[in-house]
Amino acid sequence: LASRAHAALAPRTRPLASADGSPPPAKKRVLSGVQPTGVLHLGNYLGAIRQWVDMQDEFDNFFCVVDLHAITSPHVPKELTESTYRTAALYLACGIDPKRSRVFVQSHVRAHAELCWLLNCVTPMGWLEKMIQFKEKSTKQGESVAVGLLDYPVLMAADILLYRAQLVPVGEDQRQHLELTRDIARRFHDQFCNKASKRRPTFVEPDALILKESARIMSLQDGTAKMSKSAESELSRIELLDTPDEIFRKIKKCKTDAIMGLTYGDPARPEATNLINIYQAVTGVTHEQVLAEVGGMSWGDFKPRLAEAVVAHLEPIQRRYNELVAEPEYLRSVLAEGAEEATKVADMTLGWAKDAMGIVPPGAMPILSPMPTAARKQAAPVV
Repeated sequence: LASRAHAALAPRTRPLASADGSPPPAKKRVLSGVQPTGVLHLGNYLGAIRQWVDMQDEFDNFFCVVDLHAITSPHVPKELTESTYRTAALYLACGIDPKRSRVFVQSHVRAHAELCWLLNCVTPMGWLEKMIQFKEKSTKQGESVAVGLLDYPVLMAADILLYRAQLVPVGEDQRQHLELTRDIARRFHDQFCNKASKRRPTFVEPDALILKESARIMSLQDGTAKMSKSAESELSRIELLDTPDEIFRKIKKCKTDAIMGLTYGDPARPEATNLINIYQAVTGVTHEQVLAEVGGMSWGDFKPRLAEAVVAHLEPIQRRYNELVAEPEYLRSVLAEGAEEATKVADMTLGWAKDAMGIVPPGAMPILSPMPTAARKQAAPVV
């Protein structure tokens, strides 16, 4: 039964056999998601989502909107609701195909929160207190910091382990969390899936998915800081739903230096490198071609050209987004179907984890042994 259950979770395979007649290899499973805080920006798209789109035929993909992670910081409920569905619509507008990838909202699959609690009970507090992101964010929030922020990496581990994902696309700022996920899986197996228990490992230890080289998109106001939705200044980022006028305004006001001409890779000119990265990413040409084209330009000449390129690149995404929001029933059906498929996989894994820990489902009560006769005689009467 266990082997059959594990087989049910095997990643999707390609429908056709190889040229030599042998069965096609199983696709490795990938899990990834973005928080629905604010509007997705150019860094989210170029650094992650566009690459998800490109790898849809290569992997067995689960892409979720991680709304449970978004509430680890103060938020406005109505804005979270709108942002959750807006983010899902942008996934599809950017090219995620529901026929090739499962798209769903994290909180629509209850197993995420339930497995998080189970993993909390095997994760040492000291592991979480060492997380760099917790240290940085808790310093900013002070005494108002919530337990959820400390527990964020355990929820992330639950997200990944639920789907038995072999690969997880992560940036440098998330690598520590992925290592923690692997540590939690090992600790769980050491405690509950050891030789004495005769149980198969419940989880798959994930590896980082090394994506093809892509531009690291930095803030428009600081070429040394990552473009972020949480940055105070809206001028620091280009959002995917910015109008052409807004894009031109932000690029016109972006930070540059007083040096004539454009260079790439100069540590003393991070803003120049960042803007060339953006231009290269939205036009599809190489850095060398970019420099040959615009290297001799002044900032005043280059900025309008960059803005035009960004507007042109985002135009089809924005057009598709408007089509999607005009058909809310379609978006709801995509998320419902995605959550249904995700739940089948997640509930199976959650069931194995609960069974390993001794938590039985309703109706599965074990046969209890009665007290020995001698012990019953000695037992004190109930008052």
